[in-house]
Amino acid sequence: MSNIFSGLESFGLKDVEIKDVFQENTQKREARSQAEQSQKKEVTEEDLIFDKSYTCPVCDYEFKSKMVRTGKVRLAGADSDLRPRYIGVDSLKYDAILCPKCGYAALNRYFNFIMSSQARNIREKISANFEYKPSDEKVYSYDDAIGKHKMALLNTVVKNGKSSERAYTCLKLAWLYRGKREQLMQGEYKKEEVTQLAKEERELLANAYEGFEAAFGKEDFPMCGMDQHTMMYLLAELARRIGREEDAKRYVSKVLVARDAQQRIKNKAIELKEKLQKHH
Repeated sequence: MSNIFSGLESFGLKDVEIKDVFQENTQKREARSQAEQSQKKEVTEEDLIFDKSYTCPVCDYEFKSKMVRTGKVRLAGADSDLRPRYIGVDSLKYDAILCPKCGYAALNRYFNFIMSSQARNIREKISANFEYKPSDEKVYSYDDAIGKHKMALLNTVVKNGKSSERAYTCLKLAWLYRGKREQLMQGEYKKEEVTQLAKEERELLANAYEGFEAAFGKEDFPMCGMDQHTMMYLLAELARRIGREEDAKRYVSKVLVARDAQQRIKNKAIELKEKLQKHH
């Protein structure tokens, strides 16, 4: 741009170097755009987690485990079997808490609830042989998370935990295998590895289905944070995923005729019913 202010020499102003009438606005705009860019700086998984302190209810050992900052993560949506998807982090990786000293592990919601007889079983059957070297990585990999969730599942069996707790831990583990598979498929991958992960996921979904079905008639609601109709919908979707279509249809019908089911769950059930019809 030529210097608009050239020719002011007659006013005694020789070297006026202003090229832009709205220079201040332009500078402000540029400064604002730089500020916005720096705010938009990619939020990493590390930014979204912190170390939380725990005291193990089995051995009283104090330790830290990584947790997601719930106020900072944003939900992007959910899979048809209710697996949540967050932006920037798979929060499911951080849900199992493992005591690095005695090997007691559980999903966060169950960690502090343990009876003395259950603790005794864990000390005898797990702690006696347990060895563990915590990873010093800043975030948990899928393999770290799968290992911790497997320990949580083993603990639910050893302590003879409720069917719903076993089922919920299987479900979370299945979701982690799905997450690992999806991550793998974003780069170069071996077909066999992806097939194996899908197989592991399906087996765990089958276990989750069996456990939730056993719990449905025996345990109180809310179960694992879900009301009765959400659980019916989940059973229907799990049944569909493991190839038990008649069971899926039976549970879908129950949701659709329930007068007090939330509309959100009814809508999901309608989508599921359409999927089941298309399949034929």
